[in-house]
Amino acid sequence: MTAQLVATGEIRTPAEIKRARILGVLYYLLAGFVLVVFGFGSDGTAVFELTRDADRFSGFPDLHVPALAFSWLVAFILVMLGTVQLLRGFGSKTNIVLAIVLLMFVVAFLAWAASGQSFSMVGMLEETVKRAVPITFGALAGVLSETVAVINIGIEGMLLSGAFAGVLAASLWGSFAGLVGATLIGGLLAAALAVLAIKYAVDQIIAGVVINIFALGITSFLTGQILVENQQLNNSGVMSPMAIPLLSDIPLLGPVLFDQNIFVYMMFLTVAATTFVLYRTRWGLRARAVGEHPKAADTVGINVFKMRYVNVIVGGMIAGFGGAYFTLGSVGRFDENMTLGRGFIALAAMIFGRWNPVGALGAALVFGFADALQIKLGTLGTPIPSEFLAMAPYIVTVVVVAGLVGKSRPPAADGQPYIKE
Repeated sequence: MTAQLVATGEIRTPAEIKRARILGVLYYLLAGFVLVVFGFGSDGTAVFELTRDADRFSGFPDLHVPALAFSWLVAFILVMLGTVQLLRGFGSKTNIVLAIVLLMFVVAFLAWAASGQSFSMVGMLEETVKRAVPITFGALAGVLSETVAVINIGIEGMLLSGAFAGVLAASLWGSFAGLVGATLIGGLLAAALAVLAIKYAVDQIIAGVVINIFALGITSFLTGQILVENQQLNNSGVMSPMAIPLLSDIPLLGPVLFDQNIFVYMMFLTVAATTFVLYRTRWGLRARAVGEHPKAADTVGINVFKMRYVNVIVGGMIAGFGGAYFTLGSVGRFDENMTLGRGFIALAAMIFGRWNPVGALGAALVFGFADALQIKLGTLGTPIPSEFLAMAPYIVTVVVVAGLVGKSRPPAADGQPYIKE
């Protein structure tokens, strides 16, 4: 099969042609699903609440969506998009169209699920942002590590250890000490990973798995030996939200973005800072050079080992800080294995985001939405079994890793140890 020249003037490779056909068929299947399941369901109206009773602009009008009519409209649009996708494709806009398709499908699903009921869109989006926090921090740790060609499978262990150290230090000395303790323990585990992967050239996947197993084992042991017997050491409390004046009063977006605790604000600041450092500073340029061609970077005087050590350790500190969210930002106590695989979802978010901090944030929000969705739908009394709802974030992970959103290319030297000649 050879490349084809489409009407837009773009040349499509065989892989792009194959993906376009798969997406076209997918749009048809989604259209059929929407038509059969949602289009012949309840004909009630779903009311999406855009404000809360306590909000300053609580009188802001809600969004009323007729479930039946909207489902038919979405099915029609999906058929049209599927036809265009099969005939000529959307070129560079393929992922944008895919995002629009998935958004329409989700809204149609929510309209069907909330038909005849009210649904708090504010609460849904607020929960989405919260659940994206540890995934984003974990993904940023992966971005920093893999930018310099070190694969960090140990993110799960760093998140879990950060959660444990955070609650213990916060219970003893306060919330600030908890944040510091979580950050330091994440950096310590990352330093261990760096020594194994960089100095001793241990297989990076194996080294990361060792970190995860160690973190799970040591936190479980210490929980049984210390926290169970001393409940006062497992009672950190939850950090309160800090509303930003004026901005927090904006309908819908205000409570979601500007009335959160420190973890949410730090998430956005860390994404911005990481993006700036990687793409606007000399350090970032050198780090990306090390990830693409370490030998060439070494030839021009860049200390490859130093770059790798610093990036991996800083990434681990970010992951440790993110792990503290599970305890200090969410429930106020530590439970064994409470991260529940969020570190691995963070790796998927990193891949989905194409090893870019902003992309990783966007991907984390997608996973956070899937996670929040299964909780909110449980309150609507949908006929979908709760076990299937609990699978939602992991199904999204499989879809992303399978390459439906397009093939992502990691740094060229990713996972390869560098031995100086």
